[in-house]
Amino acid sequence: MTVRNRFDRIRADIKAKATSRAAWVLPKESSSFAPPDTWTNKDNDVTPPSRRTWTALTILSYWFSDALNMQRWEAPASVIILGLTWREAILSQTLGMIIVSVPMVFNGAIGANLHVPYPVAARSGFGFQFAKFAVIVRFVTALFWHSIQTYSGSFALTNCISAIWPSYLDIPNHIPKSIGITTQQMVSHLLFWSIQFPILMVPPHKLRWFFIFKAVVVIASSIGVAAGMVKYASSSGDIWSQEPRVHGSQRAWLIMTCMMSSAGGWATMATNIPDFTRYMRGTKGQYWQALFLPVICTFLAVMSIVATSAGKVIYGQYIWDPTALAAKWTGSKGRTARFFVGFSWAVAQIGTNVGANVVTAANDLTSLCPKYFNIRRGSIIVTIIGGWVMVPWKIINSAQSLLTFMSGLAIFLAPVAAVLAADYWLVKRRKIDVPGLYDPHGRYEYWHGVNWRAVVTVAVSLGPNLPGLANSVSHSVGLTGGIVHLWDVNYLYGLFVGAFVYVSLSLIFPPKGTFVQELISGDVTVDAESDIIDGVGGDGSVDTSLEEKRLAVVGEKS
Repeated sequence: MTVRNRFDRIRADIKAKATSRAAWVLPKESSSFAPPDTWTNKDNDVTPPSRRTWTALTILSYWFSDALNMQRWEAPASVIILGLTWREAILSQTLGMIIVSVPMVFNGAIGANLHVPYPVAARSGFGFQFAKFAVIVRFVTALFWHSIQTYSGSFALTNCISAIWPSYLDIPNHIPKSIGITTQQMVSHLLFWSIQFPILMVPPHKLRWFFIFKAVVVIASSIGVAAGMVKYASSSGDIWSQEPRVHGSQRAWLIMTCMMSSAGGWATMATNIPDFTRYMRGTKGQYWQALFLPVICTFLAVMSIVATSAGKVIYGQYIWDPTALAAKWTGSKGRTARFFVGFSWAVAQIGTNVGANVVTAANDLTSLCPKYFNIRRGSIIVTIIGGWVMVPWKIINSAQSLLTFMSGLAIFLAPVAAVLAADYWLVKRRKIDVPGLYDPHGRYEYWHGVNWRAVVTVAVSLGPNLPGLANSVSHSVGLTGGIVHLWDVNYLYGLFVGAFVYVSLSLIFPPKGTFVQELISGDVTVDAESDIIDGVGGDGSVDTSLEEKRLAVVGEKS
């Protein structure tokens, strides 16, 4: 009866939502700082002290969980395919990580100090309404990454299934070649998506041991694959003596392109890192990211290059996809190894999607449309769009397309990260009115909710890179001259030019109404005798007076 009643409620809920948009409206939630007439979500509130539990070790475990995935394995190997050597592959990957660590650390400090999520932090520099543009850019890129990593995970699942039932690979194809995917691959994609779906519905803080498990199995798998390939080949291959196939200025610009691709792979996290550092217990632990990310990614790059090089000795070609490499293993031992390698990468892709993509994009939907989306609804929409609508099999088809995709994401995120960091560190000098970030008509309204300085910055930073993006996708554009090489340094250009333009405009035309003499924290604590703590009254009511909260904080500081 319980099950039947539950299905009856689900059926009635689906029927109501299919016939009326009002049925999709969520119950209105109160916020500590947003005005009563503003629809908001508790997930966007200042993180309460009780939930600020992250330390430097937490950051380390998070990056182990996030950075260990198939795309990080494939990226350095794809550099070798383009004609560079192993030295240049490791150099471009490491320097790319160091480059992206700069905005990541600067923007991470915003979350660690203000304890607000990325969509709220963006309002200081972009304006209350234009901040939605920054959120949408991040939302779209998170969708792309979820799409790519879900499809990659399906190949790992294919390894697991074919290791047990080899005939699985013989499923006849009934899908036209122009679609870019076979029937067997589509089945694997559907199975992986279905297995991943319920895990994505679990809040990340309840998956701590899953993330630890992922770190252990992926590290063990990476070392095992590299060591096993070297042993089987009786050498580590000839990659260490390989000469570059490109020379002169072409070689130098190709190295820069690979660096930008490496940085672009983490441009999303460099932008929205406040979503995670808002949970920091202290303000200094997050700075360790500058070390953790390059070291972890360099380790995976070395394992990838060793395995790829040894693979050429055995198979006569460089195989940059770890699942394609494992698919060549036969015999009882080979199939056993194939199963565990496929299992480890499947776990890796699910862990990355949970920690970095789905929750991130769901938070964006919650911020953009709090009236209709909570985290659970957002996660469902994100995984449906990312898994199917984005058509990931059209994106991953060669090393060059992967580099183009990763670089393309970076040019949209670079100006956003630049404005976020420059506004906090150089323009506002870390003096932010946190309660004001929640008021659409308050200090950060600018002009109709738009900071025109940020608009100009995005245009100047993004505009010159668009022809290069078009040319990289379709060479028929026929670009020549310096504009071609501007694309080779796209992320660096967008980041540093964006910061320079925004700071310059803010110095020439200072937004005086947004300046405060001291940081006005969101940690509002009134005297216990008033029986009001953190904005909640003794009767359970929520205090929504922004001015009273500002006065309380200022008085407390005095």
